[in-house]
Amino acid sequence: MRDHPISSVTEPLQYRAIGIVRAKYRPNDPDQITRGHLVDANGLELEAVVLGRVLTLMRRHIDLDKPHLWVVYPRCREADHLHLQIAGIWEPSTLCEANLQKDDSISLEKSSKIICDELPEGDDYFSIRGELIYTKPESGDLVIKVRQRSRPNGSRPLPFKLNLKGSIPLNCLRNFVNLDVRRHGSQLCLEDHKIIAPMPTRGGKKRGEKKAIVRKGPRKPIQ
Repeated sequence: MRDHPISSVTEPLQYRAIGIVRAKYRPNDPDQITRGHLVDANGLELEAVVLGRVLTLMRRHIDLDKPHLWVVYPRCREADHLHLQIAGIWEPSTLCEANLQKDDSISLEKSSKIICDELPEGDDYFSIRGELIYTKPESGDLVIKVRQRSRPNGSRPLPFKLNLKGSIPLNCLRNFVNLDVRRHGSQLCLEDHKIIAPMPTRGGKKRGEKKAIVRKGPRKPIQ
């Protein structure tokens, strides 16, 4: 079993937008639980959809009347509208209990060594990596462009943009950044950032590099 729901970075320019939210999931329709809202401890409702691979787990092992730590992908359809895609649940104690029910050979000693459900980053932590395409330090507005991996059929989904609150200097525009973010209400707020590298241009050069100028001499007249 993995010891963290957010995997380690394997490439310097690895895009991602993933986080964890502790909340109750309330489906819009009890018979169709794919769409609904995550309701946090303050009663705030966040629009959410459940990705297919999580449905079986939710139906068989998860008590929707209780809060859980959900693994989510954030999206911003509008500037102040946070939408979440539920990709998993971080609750080793529940998952270990489900495995015990399937396999009686697992000893009680092993089952007692359950990884804690809490995470060192705390609740509502998000890891976002992408290109900084907008920053306005005086108002604390940021926009990050995130590219997604190619699908199995070879097609690549369109990149998406995330609106954040925080301050990054203007001279960091068009750089690839690694952000530690915390959800406050319906906003994602910057806690820490690291500049990874300038974004390459289509010609392969990094932004800010000047292209070499090749001067051609006058053409010779045709004899």
